[in-house]
Amino acid sequence: MDSSRRDAGSQAVSGSIKTRRVLSLSTLFPNAAQPRFGIFVAKSLEALQRDTHWEAVVVNPIGVPPIAFGRYKPIAQAAQDGRDFGLAVHRPTFRLIPRVGGRLNPGVIARSVIPLARRLHAEQPFDLVDAQFFYPDGPAAMQVAKALGLPFSVKARGADVHYWGARNYGRAALLETAQQAGGVLAVCEALADDMATLGMERSKVTVHYTGLDHDLFRPLDHVGLRGRVASSFDIPIARSDTLLLTVGALIERKGQALVIKAMGGVPNARLLLVGRGDDRASLAKLARECGVADRVHFLGSLDPTSLPPLYSAADAMVLPSASEGLANAWIESLACGTPLVITDAGGAREVMRSADAGVIATRSVRGIAEGIRQVTGRPRPTADVARTVAAFSWEANGASLAAYYDSLV
Repeated sequence: MDSSRRDAGSQAVSGSIKTRRVLSLSTLFPNAAQPRFGIFVAKSLEALQRDTHWEAVVVNPIGVPPIAFGRYKPIAQAAQDGRDFGLAVHRPTFRLIPRVGGRLNPGVIARSVIPLARRLHAEQPFDLVDAQFFYPDGPAAMQVAKALGLPFSVKARGADVHYWGARNYGRAALLETAQQAGGVLAVCEALADDMATLGMERSKVTVHYTGLDHDLFRPLDHVGLRGRVASSFDIPIARSDTLLLTVGALIERKGQALVIKAMGGVPNARLLLVGRGDDRASLAKLARECGVADRVHFLGSLDPTSLPPLYSAADAMVLPSASEGLANAWIESLACGTPLVITDAGGAREVMRSADAGVIATRSVRGIAEGIRQVTGRPRPTADVARTVAAFSWEANGASLAAYYDSLV
């Protein structure tokens, strides 16, 4: 597209002259009610905006039921436009039917977004429409792009493909979206292969690894660190404890139940669970039934700035997922010098290229317990562990995203 379409037009933002514009549609994006929701999307687009010639405008559709009560009330109140992470963010709402509206969501989102997209495009044209999550964002972005007469791209992150691809209507929507898209992204090679197995054209899929804030996620001095964690969260951590950390939504797929059950085979283990989700009550009940409730601690959802001390204080980060793309928690933990006990899910083998990174364990209670013993029985220099993810950065992520976008316009 001719860059002369930009009015006074090319603008300097953080030293980068903007000659291209992308309308990025993402139901995954932080808001006032969910400040960590889709933080990785925000960081990627922030780097694209800050460091490259692409200007990103975010449309973050927020689903609100006909009657917004309970947990939906603050989400509805968060549907406010603003400027976050250096990005213009628009938050239109769409009618959400919880639990049963999955089939309808792409069309409902598109109808909500298209009038806004047309107005923004008329004010200053876009070159590309982008979806940051494959479903429902991808099929919705396809409709938005058609309305604007633009090419579009879609990104797969793991659960979006594995979950929706297992449903006939979801699989059909994914395959149509991939076929119509100018390009498709995946967070790891393993996910790209899964997408090909589903029926997508493998040669059309570009792998785009996540980024990392090395200033935030780095090894911290262990002297007194456990004491500070114990004090901050009111947890009795003894010097002899094997401190385990699990970071992820409290849902069955992430496997926290396996870690709790495995603690019987690691008598001095203490487990810190970061995250929230529907399995919170059942996991607490399981801990009581296993006789380890006094050694299992639920910390809830935490701000990213609270995570490095936890990662650095832990002996291992344990996450026995049934499926993944490429978990940000893997990369963050390694950057803080803490090895992993994870299962052979998603891009695990693309991260675990060195014994310094930890072990890939069998997804069973015995396998997880053995993996914990292997990792904690062989302490690794934190600098060696951190070096395993030295190549990950948001700067590299933003630059590769810009190059990929360039190939589509």
